[in-house]
Amino acid sequence: MRRSRRRGLAKERLIMIASSLLVLASLTATGIWLGRDNGSQDEGYVVDLSSIENSQVAGLAEEDNLTLAESVTQGASTDDLDYDPYFQETNSQKVENPDESESNSMSDTSLKEDVKTSKENQKDNENEKSQDAKQTEQEEEENTPALSTAMQPALTFSDSDTLIWPIVGNILINYSMDKTVFFSTLEQYKYNPAVIIQANEGDLITASSAGKVISVFKDPQIGNGIVVELGGGYEVTYGQLQNILVSEGSYVAAGDIIAEVAAPTKYYSVEGTNVYFKLTKDGEPVNPLSKLS
Repeated sequence: MRRSRRRGLAKERLIMIASSLLVLASLTATGIWLGRDNGSQDEGYVVDLSSIENSQVAGLAEEDNLTLAESVTQGASTDDLDYDPYFQETNSQKVENPDESESNSMSDTSLKEDVKTSKENQKDNENEKSQDAKQTEQEEEENTPALSTAMQPALTFSDSDTLIWPIVGNILINYSMDKTVFFSTLEQYKYNPAVIIQANEGDLITASSAGKVISVFKDPQIGNGIVVELGGGYEVTYGQLQNILVSEGSYVAAGDIIAEVAAPTKYYSVEGTNVYFKLTKDGEPVNPLSKLS
């Protein structure tokens, strides 16, 4: 029994081995046959890569340059190896470009400095023009002759020269420096360094000699007055004036109209309208009657 069983098992093994070999042989034959068929098919369907590349290049040439640029940019942005975060940040509308902001800041600063410099230059030019204008005005004032009805003669009045009357009229109070005289308005005696000549308000007053006006003033006692330098240390003072026609620095000739007679001040209200006329030499009073012709 045991032998028959062993024989049966051996036969089964042989059958299985034979079957396996048969299957392997058939599979091998089938693979060889399929390999030949594929080789023949590949030979009939060879792909020409150069023609495909040429067709693609021709197709791209027909497309718009802008579309090609956009497609290249999109392809580059999706490629991890070509990704440039700095490029994306600088071209983003939401991210500020530090280089551009710095450049803009520098340009704004430069522009402000240029504007400031321009304003300073303009201000300096205006100041220079103002100074030049002032200097020109001063030079013109210095070079402009004083207003006068006569030329500017040399002041040569001497002891032998005489004066003309500034106005025709009676003498209300005479010159007196050696003794006092009575002043009716003041009701007192006092020295008088001038002659008080009777006149009418509005009468014209003329220069008693040629000379230079050195002072135009106002005094509480004799009212508006002027002082004219004659030369040789002599000076003439006119008082009780109005509508004065001369100014300081101007020259007058003998007989030139210099002013009008004004209403008397309160110090001469009793004496009435008059002209105050005083002559001095080196600052000391001189009797005008000694020089009046």
